[in-house]
Amino acid sequence: MEKYSDKVMDHFMNPRNVGELKDANGIGEVGNPRCGDIMKMYIKVKDNVIEDIKFLTFGCGAAVATSSMVTEIIKGKTLDEALEITNKDVAEALDGLPPIKMHCSNLAQAAIKDAIEDYKEKKTKDF
Repeated sequence: MEKYSDKVMDHFMNPRNVGELKDANGIGEVGNPRCGDIMKMYIKVKDNVIEDIKFLTFGCGAAVATSSMVTEIIKGKTLDEALEITNKDVAEALDGLPPIKMHCSNLAQAAIKDAIEDYKEKKTKDF
Protein backbone atom coordinates (compact mmCIF):
# COMPACT_ATOMS: atom_id res chain seq x y z
CA MET A 1 0.00 0.00 0.00
CA GLU A 2 1.24 3.49 -0.89
CA LYS A 3 2.27 5.81 1.93
CA TYR A 4 1.15 9.39 1.42
CA SER A 5 2.74 12.43 3.04
CA ASP A 6 0.78 14.51 5.54
CA LYS A 7 0.52 17.27 2.91
CA VAL A 8 -1.04 14.87 0.37
CA MET A 9 -3.54 13.72 2.98
CA ASP A 10 -4.34 17.33 3.97
CA HIS A 11 -4.96 18.40 0.37
CA PHE A 12 -7.05 15.27 -0.22
CA MET A 13 -9.15 15.68 2.93
CA ASN A 14 -9.37 19.51 2.69
CA PRO A 15 -8.88 20.40 -0.97
CA ARG A 16 -8.42 24.07 -1.77
CA ASN A 17 -10.15 25.93 -4.63
CA VAL A 18 -12.69 23.21 -5.44
CA GLY A 19 -15.59 23.97 -7.73
CA GLU A 20 -16.52 25.61 -10.97
CA LEU A 21 -15.50 29.15 -11.80
CA LYS A 22 -18.52 30.68 -13.52
CA ASP A 23 -16.59 33.59 -15.05
CA ALA A 24 -13.55 31.53 -16.09
CA ASN A 25 -11.89 32.72 -19.27
CA GLY A 26 -9.79 29.58 -19.60
CA ILE A 27 -10.85 25.96 -19.04
CA GLY A 28 -8.62 22.92 -19.27
CA GLU A 29 -9.69 19.30 -19.10
CA VAL A 30 -7.45 16.26 -19.08
CA GLY A 31 -7.94 12.64 -18.25
CA ASN A 32 -6.11 9.39 -17.98
CA PRO A 33 -8.41 6.64 -19.24
CA ARG A 34 -6.09 3.97 -17.82
CA CYS A 35 -6.53 5.06 -14.20
CA GLY A 36 -9.85 6.89 -14.62
CA ASP A 37 -8.68 10.25 -13.26
CA ILE A 38 -10.30 13.31 -14.86
CA MET A 39 -9.35 16.90 -14.01
CA LYS A 40 -11.00 20.12 -15.06
CA MET A 41 -9.25 23.43 -14.30
CA TYR A 42 -10.92 26.82 -14.49
CA ILE A 43 -8.80 29.98 -14.58
CA LYS A 44 -9.72 33.66 -14.46
CA VAL A 45 -6.95 35.71 -16.07
CA LYS A 46 -6.64 39.47 -15.83
CA ASP A 47 -3.66 41.48 -17.11
CA ASN A 48 -1.76 38.24 -17.82
CA VAL A 49 -2.09 37.09 -14.16
CA ILE A 50 -4.11 34.12 -12.90
CA GLU A 51 -6.44 35.98 -10.57
CA ASP A 52 -8.57 33.00 -9.60
CA ILE A 53 -8.52 29.26 -10.16
CA LYS A 54 -10.82 26.37 -9.33
CA PHE A 55 -10.83 22.67 -10.13
CA LEU A 56 -13.08 19.65 -10.34
CA THR A 57 -11.37 16.28 -10.16
CA PHE A 58 -12.80 12.82 -10.39
CA GLY A 59 -10.16 10.38 -9.27
CA CYS A 60 -7.99 8.99 -6.52
CA GLY A 61 -6.69 10.85 -3.48
CA ALA A 62 -3.43 11.74 -5.20
CA ALA A 63 -5.34 13.25 -8.15
CA VAL A 64 -7.39 15.45 -5.81
CA ALA A 65 -4.30 16.44 -3.81
CA THR A 66 -2.24 17.38 -6.88
CA SER A 67 -5.15 19.40 -8.31
CA SER A 68 -5.52 21.26 -5.02
CA MET A 69 -1.79 21.90 -4.67
CA VAL A 70 -1.32 23.14 -8.23
CA THR A 71 -4.09 25.71 -7.72
CA GLU A 72 -2.31 26.95 -4.59
CA ILE A 73 1.01 27.19 -6.44
CA ILE A 74 -0.14 29.14 -9.50
CA LYS A 75 -2.80 31.48 -8.08
CA GLY A 76 -1.44 35.02 -8.50
CA LYS A 77 1.27 34.00 -10.98
CA THR A 78 1.62 35.25 -14.54
CA LEU A 79 0.73 32.87 -17.35
CA ASP A 80 4.41 32.38 -18.17
CA GLU A 81 5.26 31.61 -14.54
CA ALA A 82 2.38 29.13 -14.37
CA LEU A 83 3.58 27.38 -17.52
CA GLU A 84 7.01 26.90 -15.93
CA ILE A 85 5.57 24.82 -13.07
CA THR A 86 6.50 21.17 -13.60
CA ASN A 87 4.90 18.00 -12.35
CA LYS A 88 8.01 17.58 -10.20
CA ASP A 89 7.33 20.98 -8.57
CA VAL A 90 3.80 19.83 -7.72
CA ALA A 91 5.00 16.51 -6.27
CA GLU A 92 7.74 18.24 -4.25
CA ALA A 93 5.25 20.78 -2.85
CA LEU A 94 3.27 17.79 -1.55
CA ASP A 95 6.42 16.31 0.05
CA GLY A 96 6.50 13.62 -2.62
CA LEU A 97 4.16 11.09 -4.17
CA PRO A 98 4.51 7.32 -4.41
CA PRO A 99 6.07 6.45 -7.81
CA ILE A 100 2.86 4.74 -8.92
CA LYS A 101 1.00 8.05 -8.37
CA MET A 102 3.42 10.44 -10.12
CA HIS A 103 1.14 10.45 -13.19
CA CYS A 104 -1.33 12.48 -11.10
CA SER A 105 1.10 15.39 -10.92
CA ASN A 106 1.50 15.13 -14.71
CA LEU A 107 -2.27 15.43 -15.09
CA ALA A 108 -2.49 18.48 -12.80
CA GLN A 109 0.24 20.24 -14.74
CA ALA A 110 -1.33 19.25 -18.09
CA ALA A 111 -4.72 20.61 -16.97
CA ILE A 112 -3.14 24.00 -16.20
CA LYS A 113 -1.40 24.09 -19.59
CA ASP A 114 -4.68 23.17 -21.28
CA ALA A 115 -6.56 25.96 -19.43
CA ILE A 116 -3.89 28.53 -20.39
CA GLU A 117 -3.98 27.41 -24.05
CA ASP A 118 -7.77 27.72 -23.97
CA TYR A 119 -7.47 31.25 -22.55
CA LYS A 120 -4.93 32.29 -25.21
CA GLU A 121 -7.08 30.79 -27.99
CA LYS A 122 -10.16 32.69 -26.81
CA LYS A 123 -8.15 35.89 -26.45
CA THR A 124 -6.88 35.77 -30.06
CA LYS A 125 -10.44 35.24 -31.29
CA ASP A 126 -11.49 38.46 -29.52
CA PHE A 127 -9.16 40.54 -31.74
